[in-house]
Amino acid sequence: MITERGAARPGDRVIGGGVVTSGTFSPSLEMGIGMAYLPSERAAVGTEFEIDVRGKHRRARVETRPLLKV
Repeated sequence: MITERGAARPGDRVIGGGVVTSGTFSPSLEMGIGMAYLPSERAAVGTEFEIDVRGKHRRARVETRPLLKV
């Protein structure tokens, strides 16, 4: 989940290792969401990291699914 303005896209790199495999803007959550491969030591729920989104670093956080509480 992107914790600030922006939406990652497939191929965007994770700063410190990793890559985004899918991403988009979620109108229901009103924020960017996606999935990424991360090194196992950085994949725990709640871990914060940064993604290079078109040349700008955007903060993100590992979350559990489902992202939307029903």
